[in-house]
Amino acid sequence: MSERIILDEAAIQRTITRIAHEILEYNKGTDNLVLLGIKTRGAFLANRIQEKIHSIEQCNVPTGTIDITHFRDDIDNVTQQSDIKAFDIDVDITDKVVIIVDDVLYTGRTVRASLDAILLHSRPVKIGLATLVDRGHRELPIRADFVGKNIPTARDESVSVYLNEIDHQNAVIIK
Repeated sequence: MSERIILDEAAIQRTITRIAHEILEYNKGTDNLVLLGIKTRGAFLANRIQEKIHSIEQCNVPTGTIDITHFRDDIDNVTQQSDIKAFDIDVDITDKVVIIVDDVLYTGRTVRASLDAILLHSRPVKIGLATLVDRGHRELPIRADFVGKNIPTARDESVSVYLNEIDHQNAVIIK
């Protein structure tokens, strides 16, 4: 099966810059703004967006991670969901504008799980979604507010996001 590079390192950097500007415009600045990156690559992307917002606004937006493992609907949950606070951030996100950050939006099930995890323990005033790649094939009525690149794919194709922080390269590849 052939590989196609959809985004190279420079394209990913431009995309992060654009998404950061779009988030600032959406929120009219940084007031009450919080970023939550879905582990693993979404967390790294959230940190990159935070750094870009800091370079634009000279303001540190609180940024944390969310682990949706116990909120997925495709595995048996062994632990009670109510016992688990799936997000890790140094501020209370109640009454904040929370932007969930993920690498690839596909069926929408990961986003649904992250919404469940957030709403179980807090009540943000608004929740938005930023994704590096939207590949289509939604199974739930979920859409991203901020999209790096829309990539129509076949179901048998895979979209791989590689980030320096763990993969030692920056690229988005379709296989």
